[in-house]
Amino acid sequence: MTLIDRRVGHKVLLVDDDDAVRATMNATLEHRGFDVVAARSVTEALRLIATVNFDVLITDLHMPNPGDGFTVVTAMRHSQPDALTLLVSGYPDVQSAMDAILMEADEIMVKPFEVGRLTELVHKKMRTRAPAARLEKHRVGEILRRCLAGIIEDWLARVKQSRELNHLSLIDDERTGHLPKLIEDLVVRLNKPSATMKDSDAVFSEAAVAHGKLRYLQGYTPAMLVHESRILQVTLFGTLQSNLSSLDFSLLLPDVMTIADEVDAQLTQAMESYMKAMRKASAA
Repeated sequence: MTLIDRRVGHKVLLVDDDDAVRATMNATLEHRGFDVVAARSVTEALRLIATVNFDVLITDLHMPNPGDGFTVVTAMRHSQPDALTLLVSGYPDVQSAMDAILMEADEIMVKPFEVGRLTELVHKKMRTRAPAARLEKHRVGEILRRCLAGIIEDWLARVKQSRELNHLSLIDDERTGHLPKLIEDLVVRLNKPSATMKDSDAVFSEAAVAHGKLRYLQGYTPAMLVHESRILQVTLFGTLQSNLSSLDFSLLLPDVMTIADEVDAQLTQAMESYMKAMRKASAA
């Protein structure tokens, strides 16, 4: 009979959507003395990270979407920064392609590998692991305010690449319009102490009203208004993606929902102003 490894039983979160792989790794890790909690999806893993303390995370990269494992690693790094994080991938070139991920994960393991080698790696790293540096965390609103100039620059670049929008001959200031003030209004809503998803929480934006009128005078169509609003949401979420290391993950989901709701509310106000300007011109 094979003896079970009785070294310190570190608590491990094992994340893999492949039932067979998960079961095999689970059994092997427990046989080697680890206390294993298994998750089959990103959603389940994120719930466990928010409610259970772990010493180690071992997660597959693709479940089934590319980057899913990075989502899990990032959540663990921010919620439990002292946990050892290991990312598993079946792609042979992952070591050269994942420099950004290595900033969050402690190690990348390329399939296939011996589980015994994995357990030895975990024991070795846990013995020599130093406490993680504590990074200051910020709300979404603070990050958007700090990155305002970059957001406008990124949005402008995306708009100029859009065939639906760039056919109008406008200088940069005319193209950005009231965008800086619209983002400031969004930050005001995000920083409300009791922000919710109620329609009544939407900020009345004089900038949105003025923006709708301006876009009519510039020759925009309603479809173009909607398209530039969509680009704004993409730009805002891209900014958050670039600042994951300083985000307060405990409030990220409600803040993201507020962004979507407020940008939609601004679009509604701009569209109403646009239609009012159009009716006024038609009646003249």
